[in-house]
Amino acid sequence: MKLYTGTTEQFNQDVLRNEMPDKLQKAYETYYYRIANPGEVRAWTNSLQFMKNAIEYASLKEDMIVVEYELPYSNQRIDCMLFGRGPADEENVVLMELKQWSKAEECDVENNVITFVAGRNRMEAHPSYQVGGYHMYLKDFVEVFEGSSPLNLSSACYCHNYPRDDAVLFDSRFAQILARYPLFAKEDVGTLADYLRARLAGGGGMPILQRFSSSRLGPSKKLLEHARTMIDGQHVFNLLEEQITAYNTILDRAKKSAKLGKKSVIIVRGGPGTGKSAIALDVIAALLSKGTTVYHATGSAAFTTTLRRVVGQRASPLFKYFNSFSTYKENQIDVLICDEAHRIRRTSNSRYTRKEARSDVPQVEELLRAAKVTIFFIDDHQVVRPEEIGSSELIRQAAKKFTDEIFEFELKTQFRCSGSDGYLNWVDDVLGIRETANRMLTKDEKMEFRIFGSPQELHEEIERKNSKSPNSARMVAGFCWPWSKPNSDGTLVDDVVIGDYRRPWNAKADAGRLAPGIPTSNLWAYDAKGVEQIGCIYTIQGFEFDYVGVIFGRDLVYDAEGKAWVGDPGKSFDSMVKKDKEQFLRNVKNTYRVLLTRGMKGCYVCFLDKATEDYFRSRLEV
Repeated sequence: MKLYTGTTEQFNQDVLRNEMPDKLQKAYETYYYRIANPGEVRAWTNSLQFMKNAIEYASLKEDMIVVEYELPYSNQRIDCMLFGRGPADEENVVLMELKQWSKAEECDVENNVITFVAGRNRMEAHPSYQVGGYHMYLKDFVEVFEGSSPLNLSSACYCHNYPRDDAVLFDSRFAQILARYPLFAKEDVGTLADYLRARLAGGGGMPILQRFSSSRLGPSKKLLEHARTMIDGQHVFNLLEEQITAYNTILDRAKKSAKLGKKSVIIVRGGPGTGKSAIALDVIAALLSKGTTVYHATGSAAFTTTLRRVVGQRASPLFKYFNSFSTYKENQIDVLICDEAHRIRRTSNSRYTRKEARSDVPQVEELLRAAKVTIFFIDDHQVVRPEEIGSSELIRQAAKKFTDEIFEFELKTQFRCSGSDGYLNWVDDVLGIRETANRMLTKDEKMEFRIFGSPQELHEEIERKNSKSPNSARMVAGFCWPWSKPNSDGTLVDDVVIGDYRRPWNAKADAGRLAPGIPTSNLWAYDAKGVEQIGCIYTIQGFEFDYVGVIFGRDLVYDAEGKAWVGDPGKSFDSMVKKDKEQFLRNVKNTYRVLLTRGMKGCYVCFLDKATEDYFRSRLEV
């Protein structure tokens, strides 16, 4: 998606006549079906004027420019891209990040700085690191930058309000990244013009833009497919914007933990697909290479078991559960990464805990006590069971007992659901979890959403998707049927029965010996035969697939007359969730939010309640 495309001459005229803000606002509203943020409009008005000056200074003619290009599989946008030929007739693309920063202050977190953004001082990654994230992301996902006769990509940042004599951004510690992705200050319009002229003076931008626009997009990188590579020390996912800031902070505090002499706690919030687990694994790889003692912990048996299988025997001991740290001494670990922290429980006691080993110490405090640096990746809207009490507020209050150094970050860049924050906002709104501007799911939404008339038809489509690309699609359902132990011969019981449709749940974690070829519950997402079974909320959390098929049960229905969602514990077979009648509606809403947001390209749904189906259809643009 591109909000504006034109020749450099046309762009200059549109800016000169002050038409760019109106054109961009109109394109934004047409594409996103919402009004552009006033702050963003002001940024367009201010920054594009400076970009026009640089283009005029460079005398660029017959080049092409794109303003606000949305990255593939993401909701992040690049400010400007220019297309043209260099002096030797080479085909070039120049990526420009435009910043309105007027000052920056030093930060004690390596690679980050403090700047005034959105009405307050905030810690941000150095602009050149941000540009580098965009640069590598494009090379990863747009095929035309790789292979035979690739387009040349150069990337830079223009801080048009920032004075060069304010030396923070040009400090020698940033020399290496500045050499790769230069930064131009407000006095540097002539130097920036030289930079552009050296790459674009030959004009002829239209064929290059056409090559770029028609290029095949690479597939999204699924976390589990690349976990082993990441643990072996290779960066696989290129981070963007606030992800870089959080990543820099984690590595910095891990490096300085001994010198600081106090604990550091980092809370990273983010909705589905914002890269929480990708950052976690990238951090582990970076810290292992430095000899740091680091562990990854979750409350999900399925997620942890699958990660252990993927990374292999050598790295599997790094992956533990939240209840693994009750006996650890104070600061025994350098860094502890708590992924899916919304699954933290009240205590680490379980039915298997010996009487003498039981403790009243909150599980969150055990995690904080065990490590010098503790990182919590959390989605506050993924709590689905009463005994899972993890929340940002719980962690924040517990952390204050151990330290005054608490960092918090909010991840907004969206990679799942085809990079559509519109789809995610719509899911939250339609389920009544929170009000958003996305009342309707539009026809041109990037995320494919389809309603099927029967579970059999839905399952057949999921199997077709999976046959085209192995392990790319899965069936899931609300917990509306019993979950039986296997038959005596190790085969699974067809618990999910809807008319003539009969399928088993994935195997129970304590299923015992299974018949040959049947994957265990913990490997349902990893084993190719998992497509034959129905996954539930407890096996799907933390995973992603290209396509997910959801059977929407009768434990959550829409009351059209009362215009409200109603939770029905009588239709649920989740004994733990049913116990908490006060929170049942919240938990079952969160359950379907998770199920509906596991897909990267498409979500297909079959509703068992007609009124609920009708309500969803009423929220689809026809």
